Amino acid sequence: MRALAGVALLGLWQLAAVAAANPSFIPSPGAVWEQLLRLSTTHDGIRGYSGSLLLEHLGISLRRILIGSAIGVAGGLVAGVVLGTVPWIRVVAEPVVTFVRALPPLAYFSLLIIWFGIDETPKLWLLAIAALPPVAVATAAAVHGAPTDLVEAARALGASRRDVIRDVVLPHALPEIFTGVRLAVGIAYSSVVAAETVNGVPGIGGMVRDAQRYLQTDVVALGLLAIGLSGLLIDGLLRVAEKRLIPWRGRS
Repeated sequence: MRALAGVALLGLWQLAAVAAANPSFIPSPGAVWEQLLRLSTTHDGIRGYSGSLLLEHLGISLRRILIGSAIGVAGGLVAGVVLGTVPWIRVVAEPVVTFVRALPPLAYFSLLIIWFGIDETPKLWLLAIAALPPVAVATAAAVHGAPTDLVEAARALGASRRDVIRDVVLPHALPEIFTGVRLAVGIAYSSVVAAETVNGVPGIGGMVRDAQRYLQTDVVALGLLAIGLSGLLIDGLLRVAEKRLIPWRGRS
């Protein structure tokens, strides 16, 4: 069914390209395929796009996403545990987390550039800030909703506060935390184009933005397909990791 759906989408894409009769508006699948071959090799002395192959652009963006997501997820886990276990901090800090979550990445990217310049640092901070709130919110909600009877039983058996969090609260919260991690990685991935608007080449988002300036719509479409397909692969890997690390999910 998925293969048939893919063929149908390609057919509709081709029909739309023929109907538009303007490659700068809707490039055909064949044109995008030609760009895939061109940007994956050295053609007429030109190596890929702006001196880097397509896989190199994608790899650099994935590295940025990995580092930024790791920082954001780690910060979100710590913040979520604190928010879920310390009521007065939850009251004070929860509106701040919600405020940051509501901001679009481009809203604070300019400020990050002023603070950190145009190298890698503002890009990583942007991705980290985008990834932190989903994990913090999911972790706080899951920790706060830990079964009271299990917590009280652990305390009755002499468990310390740290033991309760480690052995009771976190195992119960892990499924929801992992959902937050998946959301965070997805948000960071969708923010990579914004992160690479300034000095983003090499990088898949920077390539898309640069091609857009010169109306290279086939390159833009290729970049979007690369981002989407690699995002599906990453999400699939996270699903596999979730099944192996949290085998008790969905069991009563």
